[in-house]
Amino acid sequence: MSGAGPGGGTAGAMGGLLRLWNVRVWGPYMRATARWPGLRSIVPFLPLVALWWAVAEAEVFPRVFFPGPAEVVASFFTLTYKGILPEYLADSVTRLAVGAAVGVAIGIPLGLLVGLNRTAHKALWPVLLFFQAIGDIAWLPILLIWFGFGLTTMTFVIVYTVLFPIVLNTVLGVRSIPLDLHRAARSLGASPARVVWEVVLPGSLPNIVTGLRNGLGYGWRALIAAEIIVGTSGIGFLMFDARRAGSVVEILLGMIVLGVLWYIVDAWVLAPIERATGQRWGMVQRQ
Repeated sequence: MSGAGPGGGTAGAMGGLLRLWNVRVWGPYMRATARWPGLRSIVPFLPLVALWWAVAEAEVFPRVFFPGPAEVVASFFTLTYKGILPEYLADSVTRLAVGAAVGVAIGIPLGLLVGLNRTAHKALWPVLLFFQAIGDIAWLPILLIWFGFGLTTMTFVIVYTVLFPIVLNTVLGVRSIPLDLHRAARSLGASPARVVWEVVLPGSLPNIVTGLRNGLGYGWRALIAAEIIVGTSGIGFLMFDARRAGSVVEILLGMIVLGVLWYIVDAWVLAPIERATGQRWGMVQRQ
């Protein structure tokens, strides 16, 4: 008596399709991505681009409101050739770098202070939580009154946005270090400064990098919002200025540039640093 019924036939066909998929598609894909790792970043977007192209070509929406990928690529080359896109992109990246540098310079020492000193923690922790709850954009009205439309306003917004994830994660990292490590270092004659440099800072580094990664992500979004409202250059300004001209192509180009740039920074720079610090110093935990 044969056990293969209708259900068994369906299961067999599914198994055959699965094996065919593995042999013809998944296997070559894995070999190709092993040889060219950059493909892993590109392939997931191909279905989205294909869907975008299909909808645009079908003209479900008027072309002027929903341009296709080809128009956006053409706009990219046009704005790059004119020097507009490189200039605006450089302005945005420079602002983020300056704001992030200031945020790191303030955030890490402040986090170490709050994490190490019980009095500082009692005095500053409620204040940190209070101001963390006030979103960066909520500061814009008063910043415009104080500083007007300019670089100072945008820098303040970025620093404010980057600061809190770094401070809070640094505090978490510092307080997760076992006290036995502090005592062991002190028993070996280490000064308080040396304990901070050789025990506390390395032990809290994975959390600091995580805070930096989150802070930069929030800061990037805050920068674009600030450039849209108060900027005179930058990718956010490019998108907002395109709205005035009714150029959906340039708005989409700005959005894609934002996504691609942040993907590159996060996936190729920040995430590897986070993994490396976690593997090197991530085993330190409070018992």
